[in-house]
Amino acid sequence: MTTIRNLAAGAVTLSVLLVSSQAGAVSLGVKLACAADYHAHCSMHAPDSPGVRKCMRAVGRNLSQGCISALVAAGEVSKSTVQRKVAAK
Repeated sequence: MTTIRNLAAGAVTLSVLLVSSQAGAVSLGVKLACAADYHAHCSMHAPDSPGVRKCMRAVGRNLSQGCISALVAAGEVSKSTVQRKVAAK
């Protein structure tokens, strides 16, 4: 039963991320790569909102490597910014 609930929660989260289409929306690749990070750290903010972007920046060091790579590939964050943050650890 717990597995079904987890799958349902994941599907709902992914659906919310995919349906959101405000101006400045992030790419589908970023949404897919960062869905778990969004759910774990920033789900209190609406997807594609300024709040979620600020939250994701604030927890940047805790984001998964897949999410970070997708954000770099989409131009949401520069590779040099990521390298500076990693060096500052």
